[in-house]
Amino acid sequence: MKDKMTSRWNTYESFHIELGDKKVVDVIITNHARERWQDRIEGEKTGYDDIAKYIWDCLKQGRVAPYYRNEEDVYVIDEDLVFVAEFATSLTETDIIGNPLHQMVVVTFLGRMSETIELRDLKSYYSWLRHSRRMTLVKNSRKRK
Repeated sequence: MKDKMTSRWNTYESFHIELGDKKVVDVIITNHARERWQDRIEGEKTGYDDIAKYIWDCLKQGRVAPYYRNEEDVYVIDEDLVFVAEFATSLTETDIIGNPLHQMVVVTFLGRMSETIELRDLKSYYSWLRHSRRMTLVKNSRKRK
């Protein structure tokens, strides 16, 4: 997502923002992420452009940080909003040396830590979810027999 005012740093290199070892040149919002944004974050500005602009502005301001130090798929904005993103190599953009730049594909928004306490420790939250689903399946299978 390039800015309307400045599309390049200079005439040779594409505008990008570094996030860890990735150089992000574009933000892509999936349908699932847009639905989660509407359900869990904000009900008014739910367009793809609105969400992508918000993420891009947060990236520019340095407000996006990895949730865990070692993993690169879960990110936090302002230590509150948790989202999952994947990176794809941009087919059209490269830096001045010829190294590929990346597109950030926002897969889903998990929610705000201030509203959902379970998001403070994602690993225990996911293990709890797996356990509760497994127990539900076990209970349902008992009923069928």
